[in-house]
Amino acid sequence: MVVDSHVHFWKYEKKRYEWISKEMKVLQQDYFPQHLAPTLKRNYVDGCVAIQAEQSEFETQFLVELAKTHSLIKGVVGWVDLQSKSVAERLQYFSGYSSIKGYRHIAQSEPPDFLLQENFQRGIQALQHLNYTYDILIYHHQLAEAIQFVSKFPEQKFVIDHCAKPDIKTKNLKDWKEKIKRIANHPNVFCKLSGLFTEASWKEWSPGDFYPYLDVVFEAFAFERLMFGSDWPVMLLSGIYVQWKSLLEKYMENFSPEDKEKVFGLNAIRFYNL
Repeated sequence: MVVDSHVHFWKYEKKRYEWISKEMKVLQQDYFPQHLAPTLKRNYVDGCVAIQAEQSEFETQFLVELAKTHSLIKGVVGWVDLQSKSVAERLQYFSGYSSIKGYRHIAQSEPPDFLLQENFQRGIQALQHLNYTYDILIYHHQLAEAIQFVSKFPEQKFVIDHCAKPDIKTKNLKDWKEKIKRIANHPNVFCKLSGLFTEASWKEWSPGDFYPYLDVVFEAFAFERLMFGSDWPVMLLSGIYVQWKSLLEKYMENFSPEDKEKVFGLNAIRFYNL
């Protein structure tokens, strides 16, 4: 089974999706499962994991409802306020929905040391009790903080979204590479092969721009802890679905069928318990 581990759906409202700037015109519209379904079919993808894009329980509920009516959604990564004193109760409430597999907070927009705050870590502890995963969304310069963060929770399943957003535009590799290797030393940390199109110069990249970054994560995480993801529809700012999937397939063309199966589906199924 081929699984896209990272897609978003939304009913676009300017107020709710403030991060969608005027340069992102293509994203200023509704994106629903029925818009993605033909693309998945054409690219031989069997299903996807729907990831939160707005910090609200309202959106979590919205994704759960979509999962009920669209079988292509194999799991949901939602949002609750992990810093709230009542986080355990909110998680308990949402545990009634089997489609929810984990949670995410948009930590890339938070001030330094956000992941190390006591109240946020209390929220992560509450996730652990209910066997939920946590998606780490950060920029490359936040990796040092993330390394400290994951070391405090050796039993918690983590996945780094978008390879921690390396600086592909400037081809700056050194610091990111060193820290990716360090965070990969934690066996409970996975990594998504997603979101790299938008870290390069939009629509001006060539496939070779991504290879040095793929070399690093494949060496660091091996085949057991990497998962294919598209970051659709955000990826449309810089390219189209078939370009990213075929770029990864080309990169992996000499790998064994077993290793390809892991990266393109089995790891996501195992990680998110789909």
